[in-house]
Order: sequence, then structure tokens, then C-alpha cells
Amino acid sequence: MFAASFPKFGYPAFAWIALAPAIVAIATSAGSVSLRRSASLGFVTGLVYFAGTLYWVVEVMHRYGDLAWPLAAPIGLLLVSYLAIYTAVWAVLLRLAVRKMGVSGVWLAPAFWVAMEWVRGSIGGGFPWALLGSSQASVVPIVQLASVTGVFGLSALVALVGTAAAVFSLTHRRAHRLAVAAVAVLLIVVATAGTVRASHARLTMSGDPIRVGLVQGAVEQDQKYDPRFQNLILDRYIALSREAIANGANVVIWPEASTTFYFDAQAARALPIRRLAAETRTPFILGTDDYQAPIAGRTEQFFNAAVLVGPDGRSTQKYRKIHLVPFGEYVPLKSVLFFVGPLIQAVSDFSPGHEAVVFDDRGRRISVAICYEAIYPALATAFVQNGSQLLATITNDAWFGWSSAAYQHFEQAGLRAVEQGRYVVRAANTGISGAIDPYGRTVARTTLFEPIAITVDVRLLTDRTIYSRTGDVVAWISLLTTAGFALTTLPIRRRSRHRGNANPGA
Repeated sequence: MFAASFPKFGYPAFAWIALAPAIVAIATSAGSVSLRRSASLGFVTGLVYFAGTLYWVVEVMHRYGDLAWPLAAPIGLLLVSYLAIYTAVWAVLLRLAVRKMGVSGVWLAPAFWVAMEWVRGSIGGGFPWALLGSSQASVVPIVQLASVTGVFGLSALVALVGTAAAVFSLTHRRAHRLAVAAVAVLLIVVATAGTVRASHARLTMSGDPIRVGLVQGAVEQDQKYDPRFQNLILDRYIALSREAIANGANVVIWPEASTTFYFDAQAARALPIRRLAAETRTPFILGTDDYQAPIAGRTEQFFNAAVLVGPDGRSTQKYRKIHLVPFGEYVPLKSVLFFVGPLIQAVSDFSPGHEAVVFDDRGRRISVAICYEAIYPALATAFVQNGSQLLATITNDAWFGWSSAAYQHFEQAGLRAVEQGRYVVRAANTGISGAIDPYGRTVARTTLFEPIAITVDVRLLTDRTIYSRTGDVVAWISLLTTAGFALTTLPIRRRSRHRGNANPGA
């Protein structure tokens, strides 16, 4: 049910009860089953969860990482197994809570779950893909909660409903039944308030309007750096850009790595783009690789970057991607993963950027998240705190083919719109390109692998949501609750074992 909660094959309703079977399985065996058994239950749950949502990783490594299937499949399993560790820890914590508090301990399940999601999205750069709350990105009444609590608040609500369902099946005690009823009331209140907020749609009538041109070149990944296609690719992007400008675009956005050369370092190849910007007096935002020569004893560095080209055709600002894709833009733990040599050779060895730069086009302030940076709530918050009025995302999802990844990616980017109270515009090489309004509603979207230029009318907004001001309060409460439980529970278990050894007959 976890895996079935996400696109393109799933449906958000499954997420609301996905946690219940796992909770019941752990709670009903808490008195007789070892911690290792509970961990196994959680681990298997995680394996199915992440295998069902990240199955496409294996195809990416095989096709573009030059790994044979017998090697790509175990590497994919390694990633899924790593992520499943977090559900295993959640299961162990839940089992300890039930042992200590009985059925009442089950109510800690949402806090444990959110804490594990936050840790998963933070350790070693994090991998917050397919968070439980992101399954509700397309459910407009519910997703409005993200403007107050962020995605972790959505995860907490969904997990709380699943927990209530589990408690309802575990006990008939009046206090717990009342708590279940309170959860039902909370869900109704959230859905009603969300419906009212989205229907008023105040933000869609605020701010200055701007028409954005989104260019989707639909370039196959194996053609991208083939010299035979270089001129064809550039000509296609130029032609599509002219269409967007003819339709009134105030700014044109190209996808991640849309130039097949170093835009600021190879002047002759960049000239047609600069001429078009100057000729039409239209600014461009381009995805390109960026190069920094060795300086002050440091080796040369390569970056995945976005460049703002002003209406005079000159580069004015640059943003370098901060959150790099593991096994896509760098290989973590190279010395340990020595056996994936072909993958290491195939992966670009990028360096991360360090500053959440917001582009300023004559007072219009636009931020750019590159590729899967769109799934990081904290980065979007940093952009808005730095003055972003419009959240742009550029990506190259050609790696994903026709799999679920492109659909999951689009929906997760849309969550940032609700969290920050901003429009999100998205230019993707092979799709899905489009725009999402500040209430999570899709304004426009393209189909996959279609060369197309679209223009979308959005607004530059300056109002701040509660979430953009307070951040991940729900996640921090969950972390503190989890840490407090662990600190008060584990010492008790050690003391109990000590007393038991001293008095075996006790």
C-alpha cells in the first residue's frame, strides 16, 4: 500500500491506511517477539515500499551507468535496503513503546515515522524521495496543510490516520475510541479548511503577473552528447524559444543541462543564444555545465549550474546546484564501492554549490532548483527567505524514460508551491514541464517526450506562508519526542536486565 500511494500507478488514498497493517503486526507481537523480529517486519515493509517507488533506479544504472543487469540490480537493492533501515528502526521503536505503554504506545507511531523521514532526508545530503506526505500532493483539500506544517506535517497527519485505524482494530477501550474519533474530526477540519483556502485562492490574484516560456526539447539522453546531434539540439531549442517569445513570454526557461557545452566558457557556441536574447530583449534562464579552473592550489571543479542571461545577451548571475544526485552526479563512498567501476567512469564528477542564489531580472526575483533539488523543502525555504518571488525548477528526466519517476518528480515539486505560497514553473528536457499554483493545482503540464514550448501566466508573490516562517516544527517535535522516548526507555531496559541477573527469582 505504501508503494501504491504514489504515481504513476498508485493512488493517494492507499497512503491513509498503509501504516495500519504494519502497526498491528508489530503491536500484536510485542510481548512475544524479539526486537530482531520487529526490525525484520519493518525492514521488509521498507523493502517493498522503496522497491515499488524506486524500481526505475536499476534501469537508469544499467542503461546510462553502463552496468550489466547482474550488477545494476544488486546496487539498486543496496539503495532500497539502506532506505528500509529507517522503517526497521521505526518498527523497533514502536515495539519498545508498546512493550512499555501497551496500546497507548501505538500513538507514538506517527512521531517515530516523521522523525525517521526527517533523518532520511538529512543524513549525508539526504534522500527525501517519496515521503509519506508527498503522496497527497495532488489532493488539493489536504495538501493545503503544507502551507502551515510543510510536507512533514502531511506525513504526520497521514501516519496519524493510519495509526488510528490500527488502534481501532486493536482495542475497544473507550479512551482510545474517543481518540480515534478525535483523529476523524481533525481530518474533517483539515479537509474543510483546505477546501475553503483553495476556493478563495487569494494568492492567484496577488502580485505582479508574468508570462513564462518553458522549453521542452525532448532530447534522448544517448543523443545529448553525440556530436552528430549537437547542432540539431541547439537549433531545436532556439526554434522553440522563438515560439515562446512570439506568444508573449517575459522570460524563457530551458531545462537542466540543456546546452551541450560550457555556456560561459565556450563563447562561440553560446553566441546564437545570446543573440536571440538581445534581439528579442528577452531574458533566458539556462541549465548548463559550469567549469572553474584551478585556483589557489585547488583542482579544477565542475558544477551543474543555471545561468541568467539578461535582455542584452550577457550572463548576469549563476546558481550552482547544491544537492547533487548520488550515483548520478557523484559516487559516494568510491573507495568502498570499487566494484562499480563502469558507473564511476560514467557519472559526472560534479562539485556542490554552496549558496541559494536568487536571480534578479530587473526586479523580478526568480530562484532555480536543479533536478531533484525540488524535493528538498529547506532549499525552497532558503530561496524564499532570500527574496524569491517565483520558484523555478529545471531538470533532465530523460534518465527516467517512461517510468514512474517523472510523475513522482513533478508532484513532489508541486508541494513546494503550497509550502512556500509561490507558483512553481518547471522546464524538463523530456517532461513533465508545466506550472503549479500556490494551492498545488496544476496550471499546465506537458506530456513526456514531446518537443514543445508552452507559455504559462503566473504571478510574482511576496507573501510568506506560516511554514516558510516557522520551518519544520512538526519534524522537530517528532525528533524530540523520539529522542526523549529513546533516552527514557533504553536505560530502563538495561537496569531491568541488571536487576534480573541479581535476583533470578524475581
